[in-house]
Amino acid sequence: MTIFINEFIIKIIGHKKAQTLSTTEFDHLIDAQLESIKSQNLEGHVMIINVLPPTITRLFSIIKTQHLAHLHSITLISDNKEGVEELIKSQYSVVKAAGGVVQNEFGQILMMYRLKTWDLPKGKLDKGESSKVAAIREVEEECGVKAKIGKKICTTFHTYTYKNESILKQTKWYSMDLIDDSKMKPQVEENIEKLEWMGREKVKSAMINSYSSIRFVLKKFYQ
Repeated sequence: MTIFINEFIIKIIGHKKAQTLSTTEFDHLIDAQLESIKSQNLEGHVMIINVLPPTITRLFSIIKTQHLAHLHSITLISDNKEGVEELIKSQYSVVKAAGGVVQNEFGQILMMYRLKTWDLPKGKLDKGESSKVAAIREVEEECGVKAKIGKKICTTFHTYTYKNESILKQTKWYSMDLIDDSKMKPQVEENIEKLEWMGREKVKSAMINSYSSIRFVLKKFYQ
């Protein structure tokens, strides 16, 4: 599980996978059994080992109340990875969403320009709606494009605040093949300014002005 919070990320991994990591990759190593989490140690790339429930409570209290301008990533190591993930989710109201990476016959990707940032079509699930159905619907609503759904790419998690409530948006992403773009049109009600088909090199350039979560999705897609 990887969570995008503003422009830093949190990764939760188990002990087995952690054995492949080198501590030289990190600026700070914190043993949660031996010391309390302090904001001054949350800068650069941070590894926290022996993560327990009080660790999560303390960490997210800091994240929600303090500006961590120099933090790039936190890697949490626990022998109960699933438990840690559920505990993190409990810190937020979880909203489920779905989106798509639509590819045309020339191998180009459909990108949208919204709020001065390059993005991909996505949106919240309607009540009782499956992720696949929602992804197809959102692509059509936001872009006026019909597409056929393919394989799941990945799931992303990112946080934001809405009406003083902390939200964790869980988005399932799917690869899609274009069926018809003859009625392609940006949904202005969703602040979409323009749509553009982009080849791989142009996508790379667009990613300079995008979100970390979108860069993560496209990296997985091209892999």
